[in-house]
Amino acid sequence: MREIEVKVLDIDKELIENKLKSIGAKIVKDEFQTNFIYDSNDRKLKEKYRGYIRIRITEDCVTGSIKKTMTFKKNISLGKIRNNVEYETEITNEKDADEIIKHLGFDNMYKGTKYRKSYEYEGILFEIDTWDKNTYPKPYLEIEVIDETQMERAIDLLNINRNQITSKSIEQLRQEAGLV
Repeated sequence: MREIEVKVLDIDKELIENKLKSIGAKIVKDEFQTNFIYDSNDRKLKEKYRGYIRIRITEDCVTGSIKKTMTFKKNISLGKIRNNVEYETEITNEKDADEIIKHLGFDNMYKGTKYRKSYEYEGILFEIDTWDKNTYPKPYLEIEVIDETQMERAIDLLNINRNQITSKSIEQLRQEAGLV
């Protein structure tokens, strides 16, 4: 799966949600996630692919259902917009997946939890992420689109201040915040 995304930092969650509702965006996810991020000690995945391996456990806050996935995420281009490719598969046993990853030489670099509320409007995905304070202390909005022309439309729809937009990864944001 290919994703094209940006993050909008320093948001007012209530204001963003009100804007999304006013344009007719629909809630598509209301979930709590636990994310385990892996790389080798020499940061091979980061250096070679600008990527990482992730195990994610997602609890749907409405239904209570739980989904477990393992993902290899790599960045294919940087700039104003972040382009990533994700190879993802559903797993049934996160402990065994963790052991497999570790036996392949990758260590759990960190564990983070977040609450995510996602809205969809005309093929544009708006995701409000609130991480635990040790992972990242401020909520942000991720905008994910199918093609880059939709990104400008998404930014204009919510009248977003372009100075708040970044293509940085959560790891880069954590480094800047002195959390790594």
